[in-house]
Amino acid sequence: MSTRRKILITTLGIVGTFFSAASMAQTYPNKPIKLIIPFPAGGATDLVGRVVAQQLGVELGQTVVVDNRAGAAGVIGSESVARAAPDGYTILLSTSSTHTIGPILNPKIPFSPTKDFTPIMYLAASPQVVVVPLSSPAKTMPELIDYIKKNPGKLNFGSAGTGGIPHLSTERFLAMTGTKMTHVPYKGTALAMPDLMAGRLDLMFDSISVSLPHIRDGKVRALAVTSPKPSSVAPDIPTLSQFVPGYESLTWFGVFGPAGLPPAIQGTLNQALNRAIQNPALLAQFAKLGFDAAGGSPAEFAKKMADETVMWQKVITDGNITIEK
Repeated sequence: MSTRRKILITTLGIVGTFFSAASMAQTYPNKPIKLIIPFPAGGATDLVGRVVAQQLGVELGQTVVVDNRAGAAGVIGSESVARAAPDGYTILLSTSSTHTIGPILNPKIPFSPTKDFTPIMYLAASPQVVVVPLSSPAKTMPELIDYIKKNPGKLNFGSAGTGGIPHLSTERFLAMTGTKMTHVPYKGTALAMPDLMAGRLDLMFDSISVSLPHIRDGKVRALAVTSPKPSSVAPDIPTLSQFVPGYESLTWFGVFGPAGLPPAIQGTLNQALNRAIQNPALLAQFAKLGFDAAGGSPAEFAKKMADETVMWQKVITDGNITIEK
């Protein structure tokens, strides 16, 4: 085959691929979209996903079907999207646990958050809240920091498990304030909260949606939230960054496609999701769940993940934090 003929065939192939992608983007979506949630039904990610799927379907004029593919702490469902066709009909709603923290704690995860996915949108976030027992002498964050400094290593903090965001959030707080406490991991907040109420724990960083009922019932004392601005569900609680400048820790939810998702389809989904999270009914449901809507461009979402990966890598490395495999 002559060089000229090879060049012609290659050129025609490139042009054909371009027009095929352009045609697909123009007609997208023309069938139902599958939204994979890599966690069980009834959990926080599932609740967010079902709220969003309904409104996203309205915005796109197509049904968005929620498909729970739980297992291996979100790995199974996430990997299924990483291996799916990049046509916009299989997308993922996942969290910081699978796309920033998980790969650091477990390098054997069978996908790369950056190489195997196309970021679509940073959807929503939920802060933790810093809670202490009512018996604690600390009534404010400055008093708490002073109390910990005066009792280095003598006080205990609880978490819902080693390597989870509440645990890492506490470790980051201790590092940034130059303080020390003893970590007591539990198998979930339901087991840790009674010990906090009884004063057997001195501190806990916990999901605001879980702790808020106990705060409102006067069973524990809230000192701060870990978001950069006050939470919409508890605007009276100050931010931790007011007392520890630069501190931030959020559990976020984001939407991804497989790697190679055409930019036009990525843009269509991003724009539809940005419109969806402005819907008053959706915002009201988010508020009930303790989430704040986020939004923005795919590039902003990618930067968010990159910055957070660096942050958690430092916390995990400096704290020598590992999880049992």
